Amino acid sequence: MKIAEVESFAVSIPLKEPVAFATRVVEERDHAIVYVRTEDGTEGLGYTLGYGGADVVAQAVESVLAPMVEDEDPRDTSRLWREMFDGTVQIGRKGVMLRAISCIDTALWDIKAKAAGMPLYKLLGGHTDELPAYASGGYYRDGKGLEGLRAEMERYVERGHDVVKMKVGRKPLEEEIERVRVAREAIGPNRTLLMDANGKWKNKQEAVRACRKFAEYDPYFIEEPVMPDSLDLYREVNGALDYAVAGGELEFSRYGFRDLIREDAVEIIQPDVTVVGGVTEWMRVAQTAASHDIPVAPHYNWDLHIQLLAAIENSLWIEYFYRDSDVKAFDDVLEHQIEPVDGMIQLPQRPGHGVELDRDALEEFRI
Repeated sequence: MKIAEVESFAVSIPLKEPVAFATRVVEERDHAIVYVRTEDGTEGLGYTLGYGGADVVAQAVESVLAPMVEDEDPRDTSRLWREMFDGTVQIGRKGVMLRAISCIDTALWDIKAKAAGMPLYKLLGGHTDELPAYASGGYYRDGKGLEGLRAEMERYVERGHDVVKMKVGRKPLEEEIERVRVAREAIGPNRTLLMDANGKWKNKQEAVRACRKFAEYDPYFIEEPVMPDSLDLYREVNGALDYAVAGGELEFSRYGFRDLIREDAVEIIQPDVTVVGGVTEWMRVAQTAASHDIPVAPHYNWDLHIQLLAAIENSLWIEYFYRDSDVKAFDDVLEHQIEPVDGMIQLPQRPGHGVELDRDALEEFRI
């Protein structure tokens, strides 16, 4: 089996209206899309969020990485990962190039599982056939207010979720405390509340003061209280709180997660397969975390992450966004949409990672 072709391009899917978290306003969701095809016609898919740079990631795949993997055996994922990673040492290691590597590596694993006639999670080890999903939301919108937040949280509970997540950090602290109070009231005392600050706070005093104010409402974790580069600050905040700090959605490769774990910066890791370096590197990160008894709750991309999380023993939850919340829009180009039932997701049994895209929809949103 040899790789005959690598195709890469970008799409941008608009939201109906802008949505915000602590540090950014979002009007559209752009993705780099990568197809790897073999001589026998097997096709593998990889993709990543672009955050405004999907076309740059797609160009990196086409101009830098594709020549490295063409005519190679797609099943040699370990060797090809190292060749791409080391072959881009002068311009890579993090950011755009790691997202590009993630796309290709994920496509290679899709091919490998299809060639084996197995769903990816079975090929990777097969630990469980279903996963608990938390409903992710609580974003900021003009006119939403406290009652809008309450209604959203209640809707997640009605749909069967015992775990929900909300955004914090965009408004003044006293308003944020009230938002957290309303969310807790809406879901009740016995369900799990998660919070995400998207790197909002700039120093230990700001972060610890805010997070201690939220403690009254029994959160399970605070995600990204500070920017991902601030490793010392992460550690200090984690050490100062009585509940967990989570992070890692913007961390790259096993080396970045090694530092997070070694410095006791987080108690829950959130690797994103489309960021960290693909399936090859995601599994290395997860197994390293397992050796420290650290649970894994990956960021977004549930269609891919269910395959990985179901293959490991230290899985926690899958993050899930309902399309009617109009926050994540990738469902608009999916052939097979996944939706939890009573808060649980059943693993699809299609060979490969199971994600297939609607070609007509891709063309509609193509950049």
